[in-house]
Amino acid sequence: MRAADVMTAPVITVDPNTSVTALAALLCERGISGVPVVDAEGRMVGIVSEGDLLHRAELGTEERWTKQRRSWWLEAISSHPTSSFRDYVKSHGRTVESIMTRDVISVSETTELADIATLLETRRIKRVPVVRDDRIVGIISRSNLVRALTATKTDKATKADVDDAAIRNEMLAEVAKQKWKHVHAEDVIVEGGIIHLWFSSVQSGEERRAIHVAAENIAGVRAVKEHEVLLPLIPGT
Repeated sequence: MRAADVMTAPVITVDPNTSVTALAALLCERGISGVPVVDAEGRMVGIVSEGDLLHRAELGTEERWTKQRRSWWLEAISSHPTSSFRDYVKSHGRTVESIMTRDVISVSETTELADIATLLETRRIKRVPVVRDDRIVGIISRSNLVRALTATKTDKATKADVDDAAIRNEMLAEVAKQKWKHVHAEDVIVEGGIIHLWFSSVQSGEERRAIHVAAENIAGVRAVKEHEVLLPLIPGT
């Protein structure tokens, strides 16, 4: 499987001039932990996460970040004036442009999931943007990979006869035409002609049945399997 098969799309983004308070509100309202930053032309220029909001002057946490370094080498690096400058901007900056990570690691739509998993692990990051021609087209998080793992328990012999990407695209397009279009791309994974659907614990039986029926009617589908996700008590946890 590749990035395009499991990525979340479309992606919620912010522009560099978004205020830090507006960013915090967006993360809470959408129940997400990070967003890419794009310029006026739609090019990705950075990424910002809830981790960038932990050490803020408003919370009184910026001094603790300076004092509690995790190792001697990090202490040595942090003692350099440049690091102090960055720490101050991070804790006092008023816009996303001030606190975002600029050197963003990204992948393409054709990157294999095994390579993405290795990337997330070795770089110790939680998500990676999927980019096409410098434009962000999706995002993959650890949870996307976990769901993909669930979907791999299929008959390998039948995969060559099935266009999983076409089935997924047709399924998402069908649901998007309906008034009850409460299906996100990350909630649909197709493997070996089997559509895997993820539902939240609060979705009604009627809604689940409608989505299930829509999946069953897609040409080439061998089966439809449902999975449930328990909603966290606190958004984003």
